[in-house]
Amino acid sequence: MRTKPDQQHKAKNDRTDLRERVAAVLESLRPMVRADGGDIELVDVDEEGVAHIRLLGACVGCPSSEMTLTMGIERTLRERVPEVTRVVCA
Repeated sequence: MRTKPDQQHKAKNDRTDLRERVAAVLESLRPMVRADGGDIELVDVDEEGVAHIRLLGACVGCPSSEMTLTMGIERTLRERVPEVTRVVCA
């Protein structure tokens, strides 16, 4: 079944809006991550609501990065953007 062009446009706009909201939350978290010498970058948010992020700087190889990802970043994203189902490292 093919979707109508206006449905495709709406889906793309919804996904763009979701990505913008996720980016805004990550931006609010960035100072805390940078305080420890790291950084975060949004790579994508897919159709299933999975946010793909990249950890940078001191976060790369840090033993605490998994805890930061799940207990900090994912928890905050899921609270503020309910469409996010999980967060994974890209």
